[in-house]
Amino acid sequence: MELLDKLEILADAAKYDASCASSGAPKRSSQGQAGLGATTGMGICHSYTPDGRCVSLLKILLTNFCIYDCQYCVNRRTSNVPRARFTVHEVVKLTVDFYLRNYIDGLFLSSGVIRSSDYTMEQLVAIARALREEHQFRGYIHLKTIPDADPALIAAAGRYADRLSVNIELPSPDSIARLAPEKNVHTIKLAMGTIRRRLDEKAEEPAAPAFAPAGQSTQMIVGADASDDRHILGTAQTLYGSYKLKRVYYSAFSPIPDSPSTVPLAPPPLLREHRLYQADFLLRAYGFRAEELLPPAAGAAGAAQANLALDIDPKLAWALAHREHFPLDLNRADVTMIARVPGIGLRNAQRIVELRRLRRVRYADLSKLRCSMKKIAPFIIVADYRPANDAAPSDALRRALGTPAEQMSLWPELQTG
Repeated sequence: MELLDKLEILADAAKYDASCASSGAPKRSSQGQAGLGATTGMGICHSYTPDGRCVSLLKILLTNFCIYDCQYCVNRRTSNVPRARFTVHEVVKLTVDFYLRNYIDGLFLSSGVIRSSDYTMEQLVAIARALREEHQFRGYIHLKTIPDADPALIAAAGRYADRLSVNIELPSPDSIARLAPEKNVHTIKLAMGTIRRRLDEKAEEPAAPAFAPAGQSTQMIVGADASDDRHILGTAQTLYGSYKLKRVYYSAFSPIPDSPSTVPLAPPPLLREHRLYQADFLLRAYGFRAEELLPPAAGAAGAAQANLALDIDPKLAWALAHREHFPLDLNRADVTMIARVPGIGLRNAQRIVELRRLRRVRYADLSKLRCSMKKIAPFIIVADYRPANDAAPSDALRRALGTPAEQMSLWPELQTG
């Protein structure tokens, strides 16, 4: 098979993996020596760093052959899809050639499992080693870790990769056992634990060799099983706490040709994936807990709150459910609580606190900060403003501030269009 034919198949097969980002990657200095790679520019697969830079990655699979038969995976053993496999040399050549053509700044490399977990992991490590040592490539490298691989291979991968990821795939051990019986959630978490221990050792001994400086991430598929958003966010919260993950990525399940009857035949709303990302950011950056965003079930009423609302964002949903905190006096409240006001972000919350050290905050100040004035108006008090009716029913505020019904109705069409 020609190299370009392989690239077409294996780049398309990689699109289902959402955990492709370069957040936290350091800039590798080329001072004093020749080298390839950078972390600026745009190209094939766009990812964004914390400071807003857009980087481009070559996102491919080493192979879409796989010995596993995970029911939700397009590359499962029994799937009727075209198959291809790169050699180590071919991936290295593609990466270097694409960089020299200014198409990419880095590589995201995953793979189906062939022969064994150790053999597959050895191939991934060999590619990263060749890029770093033979071609002096200093661009971003993200390697997908094979959970059952020998810890020594994972340690070797971390020496060459900026980020490692171990996909947990599904939020429930029962779902993994049912839909991916050849995988074991215990070995997945052992691999995550191995990476965390290596990262902790590097943090304790800065002079030690580099190990995955951009940390580790994982992915959960949304809608392939019956797990609700409460369960998904609870699992994400546990993973963040136990393994110090940089990110949990969410990927809406996409039905594939000849899908087995064990998985849904229709995708979940794409807006559900978006709401999970919003809620995840509240967990990571705002100090929210999963149980605040979706309280534990309490009878029939609790069951109705098992999923995030689609018509309003999770932060607004929390504010409407906790009206006892509002309207909030921005000239008195602490910065953490100000950041929980719908329409005020972390940066503006800090700016408000800095401003009130000089004088009392006024309504016009918030407009100058480009806060979402329509959204914040029912929830704040400032020196010259208080809501005219701060006892307005939450249902009325929800209708006024939520996503218009006609826009919501477009989501099924957006998914298929």
